[in-house]
Amino acid sequence: MKDRHSYNIFDILSIMITAGIVLFILFALLSIIIGGFPYLKEALRSREVRFSVGLSIYTASISTSICVLLAIPCAYGLTRTAMPFKKASQIIIEMPLALPYLVLGLCLLVVFSSDVGKALKNLGFKVVFDRKGIIIAQLTVNLPFAVRLMKNAMSQIDNRLEFIAGTLGASRWERFYTILLPLCIPSIVTMIVLVWSRALGEFGATLMLVGVTRMKTETLPASIYLNISTGENGMAMACAIILLMISAMSLAVTTLLGGISKQHTRIKDVNE
Repeated sequence: MKDRHSYNIFDILSIMITAGIVLFILFALLSIIIGGFPYLKEALRSREVRFSVGLSIYTASISTSICVLLAIPCAYGLTRTAMPFKKASQIIIEMPLALPYLVLGLCLLVVFSSDVGKALKNLGFKVVFDRKGIIIAQLTVNLPFAVRLMKNAMSQIDNRLEFIAGTLGASRWERFYTILLPLCIPSIVTMIVLVWSRALGEFGATLMLVGVTRMKTETLPASIYLNISTGENGMAMACAIILLMISAMSLAVTTLLGGISKQHTRIKDVNE
């Protein structure tokens, strides 16, 4: 039997490329950490930085909640119904994933600067140069991503389970919340963590729609941008460290949940 630890040329090449990627990413992250660590204490004490962290968490949490409420029924419609123009709808929904965020922000700026946007502003729903615009920008960027995650999750679930429940008299709604939704819980939790983390770091679309104003529309990425613009590189790197710490915690939660989900699946398979 061939030794599983033996290496051929392709194995060695793959390992070298992997090691190179790891070293490059590690070097980039360490350069930020080493450069910003002396300023981290000052950044944590700064009222402006605390404001940007709070605004980022606030807007990311709201936009993520809206993403979840919209992505689940949208994914259900794309995977479990015979809706017309399904393929075209899927392409349109996922199109923002292939567009630069600055372009998405420009689209939003045009929409909310139009007569419709002005009418909403007169009704009290101001978006341009307002923190509500941050939520709208995060939602626009992340909703297609959330829909794709949920669509993939629902597509992997055998719909025969729902069919059998239907033959036993369960309604479509009962099949959804007693069978499909519980089976999607691990994917939903993972989606929440990933979408929230992405919203926290969103900047391109936000910049176009609401601009960057200190202590008003200053999210954590905006704070990094402002500090770099004013030559305060140390504070910028300190803010980047805070963002890295939050992102690392989100990644750790996602990895942990993924491990728990796999373990639950293995236990279920053994019991069956």
